[in-house]
Amino acid sequence: MQTQILWTGRILSALAVLFLLFDAVGKLLEVAPVVEGSTALGYPAGTVFTIGTIELLCLVAYVVPGTSVLGAVLMTGYLGGAIATHLRVENPLFTHTLFPIYVALFVWGGLFLRDAGLRAFFPWRVRH
Repeated sequence: MQTQILWTGRILSALAVLFLLFDAVGKLLEVAPVVEGSTALGYPAGTVFTIGTIELLCLVAYVVPGTSVLGAVLMTGYLGGAIATHLRVENPLFTHTLFPIYVALFVWGGLFLRDAGLRAFFPWRVRH
């Protein structure tokens, strides 16, 4: 059972990391559709690289086992900014605005399942 929990956590974390890495690399390389999407959200084109750098640094902190909780906290802040951005431009709720929350659930859910210390700190209780 513990092995299944651990592997489920690793898979959830890997999915989040792959998505966020893809997003960060697109920003760092300043790929035209990424820059266009960012400017459509109200960000100057010159800030895309910086945003990608911040995202990548948060992601590295999450991937390193010793700083994974800090990385998850930092990534939560980053994703909160994405939520605020989508709210500000009045994007659709479930497909755009809440998408960063879905990613955050993978980030925290994966970490929760991988880290026994985090599970002890936030115990999941089932009422009978």
